[in-house]
Amino acid sequence: MKPINKVLLALLFSGNAVAGMSDDPFLFMLKVDKLELRDADDGTALVWDAQAWAGKDLHKLWLKTEGERMNAETEEGSVELLYSRAIAPFWDLQAGWRHDFRPEPNRDWFAFGLKGLAPYLFEVDATAYVGESGRMAAGLAVEYEYMFTQKLILSPELEMSFYSKDDEAVGIGSGLSGMEAGLRLRYEIVREFAPYIGVNWWRKFGNTADYARAEGGKVDDVEFVAGFRLWF
Repeated sequence: MKPINKVLLALLFSGNAVAGMSDDPFLFMLKVDKLELRDADDGTALVWDAQAWAGKDLHKLWLKTEGERMNAETEEGSVELLYSRAIAPFWDLQAGWRHDFRPEPNRDWFAFGLKGLAPYLFEVDATAYVGESGRMAAGLAVEYEYMFTQKLILSPELEMSFYSKDDEAVGIGSGLSGMEAGLRLRYEIVREFAPYIGVNWWRKFGNTADYARAEGGKVDDVEFVAGFRLWF
């Protein structure tokens, strides 16, 4: 084989190798779904819901956190660290650890669930949890986006939480513990940043509601919200 042909073959195969290496790059994303103020009866609440992931197409490491602050105190807060594996187009299987740092006493859980895009473009996040002393829980979050224009987007959301047994120390009852529904209208100034306004309704059920009443708290409310959504 002539030397020039050897050089061309070497360049060809090295180019294919580089292209193959770049087909599945290592990526990172931080997304703040909600950073908002809610006009509650007891004052103004600051609510956050954020997540970050790093990895490749099939394998990622996720970090999620959500919570609520009222009167300069964190009333609810959790963080999750999850391994995520793509099992189908638009669907990931996730497993890892969740830590509830508010209310006290703290609770730790093993988490296992699915996250993805259901038919008709519904975003679904469904997770089951196994905790200490035989405690089990489940959470379901569903979101849809209706685009009035390329920048103006209406987003209805629904969340539900379930628990297998009463946990009076943190004010949680068995069965359907809580439900939350929201409607938010955002305007994407750029795709990475979008302020929004909306309304949010929540309700506690069963023994969770009974524990709240015993402490003089509310069991449901309708709140007006304003905040922003960002990612990079």
